[in-house]
Amino acid sequence: MSRRVSPNRASRSALPALSPFSAKTKTPHWTQALTLDLIIRVLHKTILHPFLAWLIPLCLRAQATPYSHPSFVATTAYASILSFLLLLNILNKRIAYGLPRKVSLEDEVVLVAGGASGLGLLIAEIYGMRGVAVAVLDVRDVGGVGMGGVEEWEEVHSVRYYRCDVGDWGEVERVKRMVEKELGTPTILINCIAAPINGMSITSLPPTAISYTIHSNLVSCFNILQQFLPGMLSSPTGGTVVNLSSVVSYLTPAGLSDYVATKAAISAVHKTVEAELRVSGDNDRVKMILIETGQMATALFEAVKTPNNFFAPVLEPVQVAREIVAVVDSGNGGIIRLPAYGALVNWYAVLPVAIQRLARYLSGIDSAVGVGVEAEKRKGNGSERAMASSDSISSEKEREKGKASSSSKGSDSDVELIEADA
Repeated sequence: MSRRVSPNRASRSALPALSPFSAKTKTPHWTQALTLDLIIRVLHKTILHPFLAWLIPLCLRAQATPYSHPSFVATTAYASILSFLLLLNILNKRIAYGLPRKVSLEDEVVLVAGGASGLGLLIAEIYGMRGVAVAVLDVRDVGGVGMGGVEEWEEVHSVRYYRCDVGDWGEVERVKRMVEKELGTPTILINCIAAPINGMSITSLPPTAISYTIHSNLVSCFNILQQFLPGMLSSPTGGTVVNLSSVVSYLTPAGLSDYVATKAAISAVHKTVEAELRVSGDNDRVKMILIETGQMATALFEAVKTPNNFFAPVLEPVQVAREIVAVVDSGNGGIIRLPAYGALVNWYAVLPVAIQRLARYLSGIDSAVGVGVEAEKRKGNGSERAMASSDSISSEKEREKGKASSSSKGSDSDVELIEADA
């Protein structure tokens, strides 16, 4: 019988107190905070908010302003338009994604694939501190290279770390049995896996790098969906699936052919699975959430320089994690695109080609990766190091496969479970 971790029970685990890149972040100049996203957020909280818009005609009526007065007519029309647009937005989401499912955290089991660093780590910490049973799957060792030492890790309630190559079907299958035995059937699946960015042209990209990116980004997405989605469909509480993609799958910047291809494929797989759930009538029980973000301030994007901080600001992982957790907790499905320009990427393809070329030139998107990679090379942290890291990870996986083949197959002990005593 599966065992769940009670929200009131402290189960010891090892997760880092802070993401490894956060300690290296310098305090930005105040002008860096002035972005299009900030302006839009302020407008939505003020003059574009229907409630505040209705205060103006009400105040005019309090001053005995006639109904036929131009100021009253204009402000009433403005407030009515905002209210109508809000209702249309609510109706559109309800038709597209149906009613929200009921999310009760004490009955949920969260599985974060790629949760040992970056965005996945923050999401695991958030749910762990709230007492939710969390399983973190990642290929990295605790305290490995780029992860910080074990002494930098702190106890987080109810979170357990499973070392697993999610791109390997056999490993995912064995870890699934371990998670179901220790925590229960996962009902919230968050896929945050992303391979390092190579930043090379297609003629310079080694075949091993292409295979590694596809293995890490795309094959892992198929594996976790095929392994854990059936459990959600049979669960009485239903489930939520979150897939992390990128807006670059629409914009296709130069130097990211392998990365863009896998992210575009993840978005396509997500939408296809959502259609399958809708056809089968299970879309009310299992909600699909697609996250398409721009550049984030993680180690993955160290070699990328944002072309324009005002229109394309670098997202803080905490900001993205907060948005994801809020949507998951609401029980809704949908698509989240960050930052603000992400909401317009669907329109890019319908623009005339000449305007597309002009937009790419003015934004500098095709030189962003190249400039960042060259800067990293001058610091000795270029793509050669990324490739060496990929090769070392591949070699490590080959060695572990050799060890696994010499031991008894199909045993749950083949999967290393890193946890402290409860």
